[in-house]
Amino acid sequence: MADALSVIPASVLRNLADKLYEKRKNAALEVEGIVKQLTTAGDHDKITAVINLLTTEFTYSPQANHRKGGLIGLAAATVGLTSEAAQHLEQIVPPVLDSFSDQDSRVRYYACEALYNIAKVVRGDFIIFFNKIFDALCKLSADSDANVQSAAHLLDRLVKDIVTESDQFSIEEFIPLLRERMNVLNPYVRQFLVGWITVLDSVPDIDMLGFLPDFLDGLFNMLSDSSHEIRQQADSALSEFLQEIKNSPSVDYGRMAEILVQRAASPDEFTRLTAITWINEFVKLGGDQLVPYYADILGAILPCISDKEEKIRVVARETNEELRAIKADPAEGFDVGAILSIARRQLSSEWEATRIEALHWISNLLNRHRAEVLTFLNDIFDTLLEALSDPSDQVVLLVLEVHACIAQDTQHFRQLVVFLVHNFRVDNSLLEKRGALIIRRLCVLLDAERVYRELSTILEGESDLDFASIMVQALNLILLTSSELSELRDLLKHSLVNPSGKDLFVSLYASWCHSPMAIISLCLLAQTYQHASTVVQSLVEEDINVKFLVQLDKLIRLLETPIFAYLRLQLLEPGRHVWLLKALYGLLMLLPQQSAAFKILRTRLKTVPSYSFNGEQLRRTSSGNPYQILHHMPGGSQITEDGDISQDSKNSHNGINFASRLQQFEQMQRQHRQHAKVQAQSHRNSTSSSTPKDVQRPEELSRTSSSDVNRPPSRSRRATGQLQL
Repeated sequence: MADALSVIPASVLRNLADKLYEKRKNAALEVEGIVKQLTTAGDHDKITAVINLLTTEFTYSPQANHRKGGLIGLAAATVGLTSEAAQHLEQIVPPVLDSFSDQDSRVRYYACEALYNIAKVVRGDFIIFFNKIFDALCKLSADSDANVQSAAHLLDRLVKDIVTESDQFSIEEFIPLLRERMNVLNPYVRQFLVGWITVLDSVPDIDMLGFLPDFLDGLFNMLSDSSHEIRQQADSALSEFLQEIKNSPSVDYGRMAEILVQRAASPDEFTRLTAITWINEFVKLGGDQLVPYYADILGAILPCISDKEEKIRVVARETNEELRAIKADPAEGFDVGAILSIARRQLSSEWEATRIEALHWISNLLNRHRAEVLTFLNDIFDTLLEALSDPSDQVVLLVLEVHACIAQDTQHFRQLVVFLVHNFRVDNSLLEKRGALIIRRLCVLLDAERVYRELSTILEGESDLDFASIMVQALNLILLTSSELSELRDLLKHSLVNPSGKDLFVSLYASWCHSPMAIISLCLLAQTYQHASTVVQSLVEEDINVKFLVQLDKLIRLLETPIFAYLRLQLLEPGRHVWLLKALYGLLMLLPQQSAAFKILRTRLKTVPSYSFNGEQLRRTSSGNPYQILHHMPGGSQITEDGDISQDSKNSHNGINFASRLQQFEQMQRQHRQHAKVQAQSHRNSTSSSTPKDVQRPEELSRTSSSDVNRPPSRSRRATGQLQL
């Protein structure tokens, strides 16, 4: 200190702390001259003493004017040192940097000015302080004083120039500091950071692309800034980096993919568009590197397919197609389970387009990696079944395709049909609204006969009799009306002459017994008209209720459709189709005379040509069946069941035991009648719980208990001359 006082006159030191800038400036010029002389003399000890004096007595002084003088003095000393300044920077720079956080804005301003002058002198030698200078400038860029901000900007430009020229700059040491600052929200700081990223990226010797994952998220964060300028700067920087990625032979796609996936779900539209654009390029360029990230990428793409912004939708769809076209293998790290999990989750999306693409992915995986997908079947099966209730028909059809693909195996086919019946049972609206669509599509995808046989097997043992009846009626209506089931109908039409038709008829009969009208419809379709007539006459009072009449009304109307054209044409030959006439007249007798269906059927029957039974004989067959009608045909053949020509009456029914079938039907109907009684009794008990026991309700006065009436056994009531099978 004594050496410094002997070198610098007291008047100079006094002026250096003066409140007037001009006096401080002149004093600084004198300090510069003194230091220059000492440098020429090579007396670095005195130079060190001068710097210490300026630091301790001035820059760290509690007096603001002293601090200002100290800063201008240190800058002047550096100028005086010229080429020798580098060896004294450890003394000069730290006090200047400390002044950047001074409470007095003027001191902060002079600190910027001082460091600017120091940097002009030492240039690249002060790179060793770069991180501290960068940190200080980052703070000053958001300074509350406009003059300080302006001074900091000037200093910042100079530092950038120096760094771009220097070969001592360490990007490895700088990146952690940059990463730490990237999440700052202050707009001035953001501009400062983007500016540095852009400048450093322009330096050929600095590999900013290699460190892009460290600050990529911060850049994307700036895309949603309220300042248009900042958004534009961030977008420009990102565009430049994306171009570099396209031209670079080696890029770390994985780490960046994780960031992009998160940003693709940003609430900001511009951020989503930029993120999905990057993902699109990554999918095209990334190759094997991205295989472990396919599931995450898919999770980002699928929601964007339904984005409200068209540009995002277009890019997302393109990316989705690119990703699906890549044929990765589980052995290469392709995680089938993770992809399935993403697709399953997106099946719950509120957007139809996203749900559709999720199903396409599941279908695609089934086609390529069936064995792996089936190992995860338990994880996705319930969700796929729930999707059958989707409000979109297109989604439902795609779900059915996926189910059909899974059900190629017998085990999974059975599981599918069982679950489907279960869903229909627990959700009546599904059967009502989507039942026909689902069943018809499955019949196309999985073979109609196979589907109907399996459904019949399940429904035959169905414990919920009400549901079984409803389900059978639905299946029967689909069978009679759907174009997809035309081959199945053709097969059933030949039940009396074709073994395959017979097997199908018997298979369906077992469950169709749940509904009298379904059985009658099946018999009419299969041309087993005699049995149809028998079933009609076997019906008892309880069977002919409102539900039955509604079903009968539907059947009568269906008889007028093209599907039953063959039946109507058979009425042209009443002699050959006596049992058809009898069955139709039986249905007519069950209909209320004022109903539209009665009038339709009566009108049809009036058009039947008159028929004489001349030449017909009533014979009792050797089998014990009473009164089988035999219509002799040329060549000695005969018809034993309507339309069935055979030389041997023993084989006339193709092995169908109609007597056994009738027993099966009657037994099932007894169960339904008993079930109905139990339900009615339960309903009466629940409604009478609040009624005193000694008070007889009005309906009980007119109702006769079923236990007081000896009803005839529930068996077919056959008219004289009716054929028994």
